[in-house]
Amino acid sequence: MNFVELMERSPASRLGIVAIDAEGERRDWHFGELIARSAGLSGAFAARGVRRGDVVMTLLGNRIEWALTLLACWRMGAVALPCSPQLRRHDLELRAGAAAPALCVGEAGLLGELPDGVPAMTLEEVAGALDEDRAQETPAAVEEMGPEDPALIVFTSGTTGEPRGVVHAYRYLTGQRSQAEHWLASRPGELVWCTTAPGWSKSARNVFLAPWLTGAAATIHAGRFDPAERLDLAEALAVNVLCQAPTEYRMLAKRTTLRPLPALRRMVSAGEALEAETVAAFREATGREPADGYGQTETGHVSGNLEGEPVRPGSMGRPLPGIEVRVAPAAPGRGSDRAHDLMSREGARAEEAAVGELQLRVDSSPTFFSRYLDGERFAGEWWSTGDLVRQEDDGHLWFEGRNDDVIVSSGYRIGPVEVESALLAHPAVAEAAAVAAPDPERGAVVRAIVVPRDREPSEALARELQEHCKRETAPYKFPRIVEFAAELPKTHSGKVKRAELRG
Repeated sequence: MNFVELMERSPASRLGIVAIDAEGERRDWHFGELIARSAGLSGAFAARGVRRGDVVMTLLGNRIEWALTLLACWRMGAVALPCSPQLRRHDLELRAGAAAPALCVGEAGLLGELPDGVPAMTLEEVAGALDEDRAQETPAAVEEMGPEDPALIVFTSGTTGEPRGVVHAYRYLTGQRSQAEHWLASRPGELVWCTTAPGWSKSARNVFLAPWLTGAAATIHAGRFDPAERLDLAEALAVNVLCQAPTEYRMLAKRTTLRPLPALRRMVSAGEALEAETVAAFREATGREPADGYGQTETGHVSGNLEGEPVRPGSMGRPLPGIEVRVAPAAPGRGSDRAHDLMSREGARAEEAAVGELQLRVDSSPTFFSRYLDGERFAGEWWSTGDLVRQEDDGHLWFEGRNDDVIVSSGYRIGPVEVESALLAHPAVAEAAAVAAPDPERGAVVRAIVVPRDREPSEALARELQEHCKRETAPYKFPRIVEFAAELPKTHSGKVKRAELRG
């Protein structure tokens, strides 16, 4: 079955997307119009040579043309490749070389970064293709799609190396229903705003797919992120479910005066662990707590603080219904075995020894990826995420860091997130990252890189932060080295590049 056919089961009058342009103007799009306009766009694609199985790239921000392009692709059996509008020539050369797109739909200023040889379609051309006063191409036929047919390509964030193209099959689209119902938790008639920019895993599944699967409508905002405006707009639109990146929650907590939003029923966050202090700030000011969740580009959504359960600040929550995970000894070859042996000899605490690598049972996940663009497939039973976690008896998971990020000091395994959370609890810290620094006696010590907030860097501030960490967490975890920086290196999706900091 085609995704468009699923849309056609709903009334044409059903609200699908509330689009806010860069000037703040609102335009409501209902299902009937979304289906008709995306059908017209599919005809324009076909006229440019796009066929079933071809890749169509986008270089667009959160605009209605982005959603229409994806719908047109899925109608005609093309494969959508949304790209972040922040990407530049090197990033785009990598993606174009791997995916060989038949077409790129984009904003004129962004299309200039495209490598030679990629056919382009500007927004002006899109507008012409959708103009009912002009002659239009015949819409492409609605293709019958199988669950394993390719539908979407999302590139990994490249935290530890060059990004890889991940191919998701058609089942990925409808496979979002579980997280939509149990984590995002939108309801029929509600309005959902997932603020993530195109090009990232969460955007592809939560901007409009997940809301639609639960009977809700979606919000698309083409403007830049402004903390004060974000709250005002969410209130003016009467948003019921707000899905944001952890960085956005932190910025709202530190740069605005939080207040209750009458229509807001649920807030969710995913991408990296959201520290307890930010959750507490929202709870105290709004009466709502951001519910953290976890997933990877390859896996789709895996776990979360689920609807109807108390939010546990700092936790990745429990696996979604039907999803099977296990916490296994960390994979060899990454320094973890030696660390574990050292811990055993040193008599480290039991809860530290319980930390292991999170693994996902592949056949339990309807959103597990099909293959990488280079053709590599995963044929095993358990997918190793590379993320270190600990799991409580009731199933709640707690992120401790990547295998490569864990700091082994005097036999203790120290997750960087623990140190970073402690630092972020200090009012003088805007951002923080923790990495290992070589030490002749301890093997390694914790090195913290801090972006200060309303304080000048100084040795006194460094000592203050060290003492603060000793009070917030186990003393052996405090950063013995504190350095200051104006900003932290990050991927386009906002994740800190700890590998660069280690270097």
